[in-house]
Amino acid sequence: MMDALFDPQTLFIIIAGAIATYLTRVGGYVLMVRMKTIPPRVEAGLNAVPVAVLTTLVAPAFFEGGYEVKLAMVFALVIGLRFPGLIMLISGWALVVAMRYFSIA
Repeated sequence: MMDALFDPQTLFIIIAGAIATYLTRVGGYVLMVRMKTIPPRVEAGLNAVPVAVLTTLVAPAFFEGGYEVKLAMVFALVIGLRFPGLIMLISGWALVVAMRYFSIA
């Protein structure tokens, strides 16, 4: 296990990922600071980022999970229309746990 940590290819991937992450964060900050106003297309793209990230996190679990996961996500969606995000998250999680504990799933 320790040999995998010092594998040159693994180390290169870790360093390259760190550099790419740093450059994208700094590059975005520098770009936004230099703009006097944000063009409408850039603003629309930035507004779409949270939805895109949420979709990439939720969609695989929804389509690959069992029916208890699908039911919990729909339940959490309904809860999320009325309550804050943390309550939505806890309620969906609790439903999945309860369904699995009571062998409903």
